[in-house]
Amino acid sequence: MSELKVTPLNAFHRRHGGRMVDFAGWDMPVQYKSILEEHRAVRQRAGLFDVSHMGEADVRGPGALKFLQHLVSNDCRKLYPGRVLYTVMCYPHGGVVDDLLVYCRGEGDYFLCLNAGNIEKDVAWMQEQVKGYDCTVVNRSAEYAQLAVQGPAAAALLQTLTRSDLPAIKYYHFAEGEVAGVPGLLSRTGYTGEDGFELYCPADAGERLAEAVLAAGASFGLELAGLGSRDSLRLEAGFPLYGHEITEQITPIAAGLGWVVKFDKGPFIGSAVLQAEQARGPAQRIVFFKTGDRRIIRGGAPVLNAAGTAVGVVVSGTLSPILNEAIGSALVDAAATKDALQVDVRGTTLNLALAKPPFVALKKP
Repeated sequence: MSELKVTPLNAFHRRHGGRMVDFAGWDMPVQYKSILEEHRAVRQRAGLFDVSHMGEADVRGPGALKFLQHLVSNDCRKLYPGRVLYTVMCYPHGGVVDDLLVYCRGEGDYFLCLNAGNIEKDVAWMQEQVKGYDCTVVNRSAEYAQLAVQGPAAAALLQTLTRSDLPAIKYYHFAEGEVAGVPGLLSRTGYTGEDGFELYCPADAGERLAEAVLAAGASFGLELAGLGSRDSLRLEAGFPLYGHEITEQITPIAAGLGWVVKFDKGPFIGSAVLQAEQARGPAQRIVFFKTGDRRIIRGGAPVLNAAGTAVGVVVSGTLSPILNEAIGSALVDAAATKDALQVDVRGTTLNLALAKPPFVALKKP
C-alpha cells in the first residue's frame, strides 16, 4: 500500500476532530460531527471544506487559447480576465478525461482546476496534446491550498475578512485579493449548488486561512464539513462526479452535459464522435432518481425494467437530508427510460421515480 498524500490542512483536520479516510489516495476528512448536520449547515448557513487535494495547472503562452479550444469541449472564446468556465476534456472516442474549471487571468494566461484523483493523468494528457502549440502546461498543484466556503451566509462571512468587494464578483467569476491577510484567488464557484467561494492560496498559508475562516464563522453558524456532505450536496444539486456520472466510457452527451459541448466553435478532441452521438441519440444515458424511501441505493446496484430485466446500473446514491429520502443517478439504456424502472435493495424492490435535478431549491447568487 502506498502512503496516503496529505493536504496542507491535515493537522487542522485532526486537531478539529475530522474522521479521516482514504479518498483517491488522499488522507481526507469524511466528516466532523455528522454528515447530516454538515449538509444542513451548508444548505441553511455555511460550511467550510478543505479541497486542497484538487489539482491546479497553468496554461500559458501565445497559443494558449488555440490549445484550449482544441483540448476542451466548451468555447473558451467566452472567457475574459476574471471569468471562469466549466467544461470537459475528452478522448478521441468521446469518453471523458476529466471535467474541469478554466480561469482566464489574461491574454494567453489560463489557470485550470482539476479533479484530485486525475491530476497526474490530466497533466500527462495535456502535456501530450500541447505539442505543436505555442504554450506550456505546468502542474502547480503542490503550490496551492484550496478552501471552499459554501452556503447562504458564505459571502457575508468572508466579507468580514476581506477588503475585496465580494458582491461585485459574479457567479463563475473570480478576483485576486486577500482573505484574513492571506493573498490568493477568490472564486465564486462551488460544488454544492449554494452560493459561496473557493479560495486558492499558497500551500503554506492554508492552515492559517482555515483557522481564520473558522473563527469568523462562529457567529454565522459555520460548520466544518467533510467529503461525505460534499457528495450528498453535489448529488442533490445534480452535479456530476468523475468516475460516476462521467467516465472514460460515459460521454458528456450521455451524461446530459451537452450544454458544455459547443460544436460550432470548431473541431476539438472527440468532437466528431460526440456530434454523431448527439445526432443519433446516446444508447445509454445518465438519469437521476428518487425513491420515496430512506434506504440508500449504492453504486453498482442493477436497474431493472418492469419485467425484471437489467437495463442499467446505479452510479451514485445517497440519502438527501433535505428530502429525507434516497436519491441517486444511474446509467440506463435510453429506450428503457420511458418505462417504469426499479432497483433491488437487499431483496426488496423499490420503484425509481426519475427526476430532473436539482432535487432541492438552491440559493445561487
